[in-house]
Amino acid sequence: MNSIKEKFLLEKDIVFLNHGSFGSCPKPVFDNYQYWQKLLESQPVQFLHEYLYPGLKKSRISLGNFIGCSEDEILFFQNPTTAVSNIIHNLNLNPGDEVLMTDHEYGALVRAWNTWGGENGVKIVQQKIPVPIKNENEFNEAFIKGITKKTKVIFISQITSPTALIFPMKKIMKYAKSNDIITIVDGAHVPGHIELNIHNLGCDFYTGAIHKWMCAPKGTSFLFVKKEHQSWVKPLIYSWGKDGDDPTPSEFLQDFQWQGTRDMSSFLTIPTSIEFYKKNLKGLHSKCRDLNKMAFNTFQSILKTDPISVGGQWIGQMVSHPLPKNIDVNIKNILWDIYKIEIPIFTWNKQNYIRLSIQVYNDEKDVNTLMRALKSLV
Repeated sequence: MNSIKEKFLLEKDIVFLNHGSFGSCPKPVFDNYQYWQKLLESQPVQFLHEYLYPGLKKSRISLGNFIGCSEDEILFFQNPTTAVSNIIHNLNLNPGDEVLMTDHEYGALVRAWNTWGGENGVKIVQQKIPVPIKNENEFNEAFIKGITKKTKVIFISQITSPTALIFPMKKIMKYAKSNDIITIVDGAHVPGHIELNIHNLGCDFYTGAIHKWMCAPKGTSFLFVKKEHQSWVKPLIYSWGKDGDDPTPSEFLQDFQWQGTRDMSSFLTIPTSIEFYKKNLKGLHSKCRDLNKMAFNTFQSILKTDPISVGGQWIGQMVSHPLPKNIDVNIKNILWDIYKIEIPIFTWNKQNYIRLSIQVYNDEKDVNTLMRALKSLV
């Protein structure tokens, strides 16, 4: 697995174990990114009028085939936080209505929901999902307990950011549909990490980051909007829309695609990112997961703390593990300053965690370096 590291732009002397936050873009994809940027600067007007929209359509078609939806159901955003915020501010809920999510959701979006809910009298419910999680039925029962007659929206991560758990989706999506509850799935960590077919999933909205496990340039994400909702979903920023240069017949796409002058080169790299993924990343998924499962077990033996899931079905290429109470509060800085290990340390539900991400450029040596460092600190 180590030889593929040469295809990335990472510094050679660091142990990079934080792909889940900000991963490295591979050289072929970055070259394609710069190609589009240089083309933009060589003739900006021609690029924005003639090259941009066919390129965006090609990217939507490529991505739609990859994630299991139609190209005209895809909008491009710079990140999932912006995408979900656009949906939040389109919801026509009444005071007293409820939005249900788990207590494992991404902090920035929890804040976005709470701010909007407070301004509109909508109750934001974070349903507790007890850890360790043991089986799918236990998870579904815990979450569905939070649904009431006032629940109008479910917002849920398919792979959680703080706890790095893969949540089962199908039964919750089916239950929500049968009860006329809108479903918004945060799949920031999903594309290129686990298999995804949005139409089969059955959600109303889905957001994902192409700049995470697909390794596209930073600022490359998407929002899926089911066709039946496109008549009422409007952009937060209005520009020219149907009076602009976008040749698509869809006013929905016209309203969202052009929102003022910006560099949209990253979106045009999506076909190259998918090609690179299929050729270089997909075949190494199992090795990455095996290495992550090895780390999952080693964390327990070194840190002497209990895992937050039972069995391997909850984790893919990331794992979060509780740190012991007495560990040095400066552990993140120590790991970087002494061992050149880049890895996140954070607090979730008043407990400190370390989160390991394994991408194809990582190998057993990287994990062993981390474990030796942790052993010296506990």
